[in-house]
Amino acid sequence: MNAAPTKAHDKAAAPRVKITINPVGMDRPRAWLAAGFEDFRRATAVSLAYGMFWVGLSIAITAGALTLGLWHWLLPLVAGFMFMGPLVAVGSYGISKALEANRAPHLGDAFGAWRPHVGQLAMMGVMMMIFFLAWIRLATLLFALFFGFEVPSPTTLYASLLTTPEGLGMIAVGTVIGGILAFGAFAISVVAIPTLMDQDLTFMEGIEASVRSVARNFRPMLLWAAILTGCVLVGVMTFYIGLALILPVLGHASWHAYEDLVRIDPVEGAEELHG
Repeated sequence: MNAAPTKAHDKAAAPRVKITINPVGMDRPRAWLAAGFEDFRRATAVSLAYGMFWVGLSIAITAGALTLGLWHWLLPLVAGFMFMGPLVAVGSYGISKALEANRAPHLGDAFGAWRPHVGQLAMMGVMMMIFFLAWIRLATLLFALFFGFEVPSPTTLYASLLTTPEGLGMIAVGTVIGGILAFGAFAISVVAIPTLMDQDLTFMEGIEASVRSVARNFRPMLLWAAILTGCVLVGVMTFYIGLALILPVLGHASWHAYEDLVRIDPVEGAEELHG
């Protein structure tokens, strides 16, 4: 009597694809960077325009915070950029896909890359926003713990960060907590978003592929996380200008990391099962 619903449930639950995670060596992050630079070279104008868009947006947010007297939010916002970086790279993935299809990339490939997969990418955006908001909340609590609820002047605060026990303590604790959160965000997104860009999968399948990639290749992926973090910090220290080059290169490189790490094969009979 319940046979038909059971069959329907099995039909819906049966996997459509098999996700295989490839092992990689410690030399691969450098190869991904080299491939990223090559994509940037082949599509310099479009990639640079995409990078400049994010530079302009970063400068506008910084100027707005300063104008509104919210300068004390700048440090946690800059640090929190690491949580949203994978979403920022979506346009670079679109450019790399166009290059692989032997097409000349245009701005539509960058700024419209999210459209075919908007639903699942939006869900990934929610996941990354949760990490970002958690970091902002923790940063607020840390500030109150070490400095109280009154916001000192910019000169006093930034001098205190580097010259007082309270400031150094906040930096140390914040670095540890932020590093743990950032690595968690990295683990669920490093190949999830390019997977969703390339395949018709759910965001949970993308997260699964990402977590498995990090678990199977922990040391190379830890190195890759360090490279991504270091490059973004360099870009921020140049008053964002360096991000015009760094963001698209890292985005292209992350696309090649996905292709190196993840193999997706259709499950035999899946089309009939889901048809």
